[in-house]
Amino acid sequence: MHDITAQMVKDLRDRTGASFIDCKNVLNDTDGDMDKSVELLKIKGVAKASKKASRVTPEGSITSYIHAGGKIGVLLEINCETDFVARNEEFQKLSREIAMQIAAANPQYINSEDVPDSVIEKEKEVMKAQVIEEGKKPEIAEKIVEGKIKKFYEEICLLEQAYIREPKTKISDLVQNAIAKIGENIVVRRFERFQLGEPLE
Repeated sequence: MHDITAQMVKDLRDRTGASFIDCKNVLNDTDGDMDKSVELLKIKGVAKASKKASRVTPEGSITSYIHAGGKIGVLLEINCETDFVARNEEFQKLSREIAMQIAAANPQYINSEDVPDSVIEKEKEVMKAQVIEEGKKPEIAEKIVEGKIKKFYEEICLLEQAYIREPKTKISDLVQNAIAKIGENIVVRRFERFQLGEPLE
Protein backbone atom coordinates (compact mmCIF):
# COMPACT_ATOMS: atom_id res chain seq x y z
CA MET A 1 0.00 0.00 0.00
CA HIS A 2 1.40 3.38 -1.04
CA ASP A 3 1.67 6.04 1.68
CA ILE A 4 -0.44 9.06 0.73
CA THR A 5 1.49 12.21 1.60
CA ALA A 6 0.20 15.75 2.07
CA GLN A 7 2.29 16.79 -0.97
CA MET A 8 0.54 14.21 -3.15
CA VAL A 9 -2.84 15.54 -2.03
CA LYS A 10 -1.69 19.11 -2.74
CA ASP A 11 -0.41 18.17 -6.22
CA LEU A 12 -3.72 16.51 -7.06
CA ARG A 13 -5.68 19.52 -5.78
CA ASP A 14 -3.54 21.83 -7.92
CA ARG A 15 -4.24 19.71 -10.99
CA THR A 16 -7.98 19.25 -10.49
CA GLY A 17 -9.30 21.91 -8.09
CA ALA A 18 -11.10 19.17 -6.12
CA SER A 19 -11.50 19.33 -2.32
CA PHE A 20 -8.82 18.05 0.07
CA ILE A 21 -10.99 15.15 1.24
CA ASP A 22 -11.95 14.10 -2.32
CA CYS A 23 -8.30 14.13 -3.38
CA LYS A 24 -7.23 12.11 -0.36
CA ASN A 25 -10.00 9.56 -0.89
CA VAL A 26 -9.24 8.94 -4.58
CA LEU A 27 -5.50 8.70 -3.90
CA ASN A 28 -6.30 6.01 -1.35
CA ASP A 29 -8.62 4.28 -3.82
CA THR A 30 -5.97 4.26 -6.57
CA ASP A 31 -3.03 3.47 -4.25
CA GLY A 32 -1.40 6.82 -5.00
CA ASP A 33 -1.65 6.65 -8.82
CA MET A 34 -1.84 10.32 -9.83
CA ASP A 35 -3.16 9.83 -13.39
CA LYS A 36 -5.85 7.38 -12.28
CA SER A 37 -6.81 9.79 -9.49
CA VAL A 38 -7.20 12.67 -11.96
CA GLU A 39 -9.42 10.47 -14.18
CA LEU A 40 -11.52 9.32 -11.21
CA LEU A 41 -12.03 12.90 -10.03
CA LYS A 42 -13.14 13.88 -13.54
CA ILE A 43 -15.76 11.12 -13.47
CA LYS A 44 -16.92 12.17 -9.99
CA GLY A 45 -17.00 15.82 -11.08
CA VAL A 46 -19.14 15.08 -14.14
CA ALA A 47 -21.54 13.02 -11.99
CA LYS A 48 -21.87 15.89 -9.51
CA ALA A 49 -22.25 18.41 -12.32
CA SER A 50 -25.00 16.43 -14.07
CA LYS A 51 -27.07 16.47 -10.86
CA LYS A 52 -26.89 20.28 -10.87
CA ALA A 53 -27.67 20.66 -14.60
CA SER A 54 -31.41 21.16 -14.10
CA ARG A 55 -31.06 23.92 -11.49
CA VAL A 56 -32.16 27.44 -12.43
CA THR A 57 -29.43 30.01 -13.20
CA PRO A 58 -30.89 33.53 -12.75
CA GLU A 59 -27.55 35.20 -11.91
CA GLY A 60 -24.25 35.49 -13.75
CA SER A 61 -22.16 38.03 -15.58
CA ILE A 62 -21.45 39.56 -18.97
CA THR A 63 -17.77 39.44 -19.85
CA SER A 64 -16.06 41.44 -22.57
CA TYR A 65 -12.74 40.52 -24.17
CA ILE A 66 -10.76 42.49 -26.73
CA HIS A 67 -8.07 40.69 -28.73
CA ALA A 68 -5.41 41.40 -31.38
CA GLY A 69 -4.96 45.10 -30.65
CA GLY A 70 -8.65 45.92 -30.89
CA LYS A 71 -9.30 43.86 -34.05
CA ILE A 72 -11.52 41.19 -32.38
CA GLY A 73 -14.01 41.65 -29.53
CA VAL A 74 -16.30 39.26 -27.65
CA LEU A 75 -19.34 39.80 -25.41
CA LEU A 76 -20.31 36.71 -23.44
CA GLU A 77 -23.12 35.98 -20.98
CA ILE A 78 -22.64 33.11 -18.54
CA ASN A 79 -25.27 32.31 -15.92
CA CYS A 80 -25.04 30.75 -12.46
CA GLU A 81 -27.38 30.27 -9.49
CA THR A 82 -26.31 33.03 -7.08
CA ASP A 83 -24.82 36.52 -7.16
CA PHE A 84 -22.15 35.30 -4.73
CA VAL A 85 -20.81 32.84 -7.31
CA ALA A 86 -21.14 35.41 -10.12
CA ARG A 87 -18.55 37.50 -8.23
CA ASN A 88 -16.40 34.44 -7.44
CA GLU A 89 -12.87 34.56 -8.90
CA GLU A 90 -13.17 31.00 -10.29
CA PHE A 91 -16.39 31.90 -12.14
CA GLN A 92 -14.85 35.10 -13.52
CA LYS A 93 -11.79 33.15 -14.67
CA LEU A 94 -14.01 30.64 -16.49
CA SER A 95 -15.86 33.52 -18.21
CA ARG A 96 -12.57 35.08 -19.36
CA GLU A 97 -11.22 31.77 -20.67
CA ILE A 98 -14.39 31.07 -22.66
CA ALA A 99 -14.42 34.62 -24.07
CA MET A 100 -10.81 34.11 -25.19
CA GLN A 101 -11.82 30.79 -26.75
CA ILE A 102 -14.56 32.52 -28.74
CA ALA A 103 -12.12 35.21 -29.94
CA ALA A 104 -9.53 32.62 -31.03
CA ALA A 105 -11.69 29.77 -32.38
CA ASN A 106 -14.70 31.67 -33.77
CA PRO A 107 -17.55 29.25 -32.91
CA GLN A 108 -20.92 29.87 -34.57
CA TYR A 109 -23.19 28.20 -32.01
CA ILE A 110 -23.10 27.23 -28.33
CA ASN A 111 -23.85 23.52 -28.80
CA SER A 112 -24.93 21.03 -31.49
CA GLU A 113 -28.64 21.42 -30.57
CA ASP A 114 -28.43 25.08 -31.66
CA VAL A 115 -27.31 24.26 -35.21
CA PRO A 116 -30.31 24.60 -37.58
CA ASP A 117 -31.35 21.42 -39.43
CA SER A 118 -31.00 23.28 -42.72
CA VAL A 119 -27.30 23.98 -41.99
CA ILE A 120 -26.65 20.33 -41.09
CA GLU A 121 -28.47 18.98 -44.17
CA LYS A 122 -26.61 21.35 -46.50
CA GLU A 123 -23.28 20.36 -44.93
CA LYS A 124 -24.14 16.65 -45.24
CA GLU A 125 -24.98 17.06 -48.92
CA VAL A 126 -21.64 18.74 -49.64
CA MET A 127 -19.74 16.12 -47.62
CA LYS A 128 -21.52 13.21 -49.29
CA ALA A 129 -20.83 14.62 -52.76
CA GLN A 130 -17.14 15.02 -51.88
CA VAL A 131 -16.87 11.46 -50.52
CA ILE A 132 -18.64 9.92 -53.57
CA GLU A 133 -16.37 12.03 -55.82
CA GLU A 134 -13.44 10.32 -54.09
CA GLY A 135 -14.81 6.96 -55.29
CA LYS A 136 -16.62 5.69 -52.16
CA LYS A 137 -19.90 3.76 -52.47
CA PRO A 138 -23.05 5.65 -51.30
CA GLU A 139 -23.65 3.35 -48.30
CA ILE A 140 -20.05 3.78 -47.12
CA ALA A 141 -20.30 7.51 -47.83
CA GLU A 142 -23.17 7.77 -45.30
CA LYS A 143 -20.96 6.41 -42.49
CA ILE A 144 -18.04 8.64 -43.45
CA VAL A 145 -20.35 11.68 -43.47
CA GLU A 146 -21.57 10.88 -39.92
CA GLY A 147 -17.95 11.01 -38.73
CA LYS A 148 -17.36 14.24 -40.61
CA ILE A 149 -20.47 15.86 -39.08
CA LYS A 150 -19.09 15.12 -35.60
CA LYS A 151 -15.89 16.93 -36.63
CA PHE A 152 -18.03 19.76 -38.06
CA TYR A 153 -19.72 20.21 -34.66
CA GLU A 154 -16.29 20.30 -32.99
CA GLU A 155 -15.35 23.21 -35.24
CA ILE A 156 -18.49 25.36 -35.06
CA CYS A 157 -19.99 24.61 -31.60
CA LEU A 158 -18.36 26.32 -28.63
CA LEU A 159 -18.98 23.54 -26.09
CA GLU A 160 -17.68 20.89 -28.53
CA GLN A 161 -14.47 22.79 -29.34
CA ALA A 162 -11.06 21.78 -28.03
CA TYR A 163 -9.88 24.23 -25.37
CA ILE A 164 -7.16 26.46 -26.89
CA ARG A 165 -4.90 26.08 -23.83
CA GLU A 166 -5.38 22.32 -23.48
CA PRO A 167 -6.57 20.66 -26.72
CA LYS A 168 -7.42 17.34 -25.04
CA THR A 169 -10.07 19.18 -23.00
CA LYS A 170 -13.37 20.30 -24.52
CA ILE A 171 -15.02 23.56 -23.47
CA SER A 172 -17.93 21.48 -22.12
CA ASP A 173 -15.39 19.72 -19.83
CA LEU A 174 -14.13 23.11 -18.67
CA VAL A 175 -17.68 24.10 -17.70
CA GLN A 176 -18.39 20.73 -16.04
CA ASN A 177 -15.18 20.98 -14.00
CA ALA A 178 -16.14 24.50 -12.87
CA ILE A 179 -19.63 23.25 -11.85
CA ALA A 180 -18.06 20.46 -9.80
CA LYS A 181 -15.56 22.83 -8.21
CA ILE A 182 -17.88 25.78 -7.52
CA GLY A 183 -20.95 23.72 -6.59
CA GLU A 184 -23.52 25.54 -8.74
CA ASN A 185 -25.01 24.99 -12.16
CA ILE A 186 -23.33 27.14 -14.83
CA VAL A 187 -24.81 27.82 -18.27
CA VAL A 188 -23.19 29.52 -21.26
CA ARG A 189 -26.22 31.53 -22.42
CA ARG A 190 -25.14 33.60 -25.43
CA PHE A 191 -22.20 35.33 -27.07
CA GLU A 192 -21.40 37.77 -29.84
CA ARG A 193 -18.05 37.97 -31.63
CA PHE A 194 -17.04 41.08 -33.52
CA GLN A 195 -14.18 41.26 -36.02
CA LEU A 196 -13.01 44.54 -37.47
CA GLY A 197 -14.13 44.97 -41.07
CA GLU A 198 -16.33 41.88 -41.27
CA PRO A 199 -19.52 42.39 -43.32
CA LEU A 200 -22.79 43.04 -41.44
CA GLU A 201 -25.39 40.30 -41.73
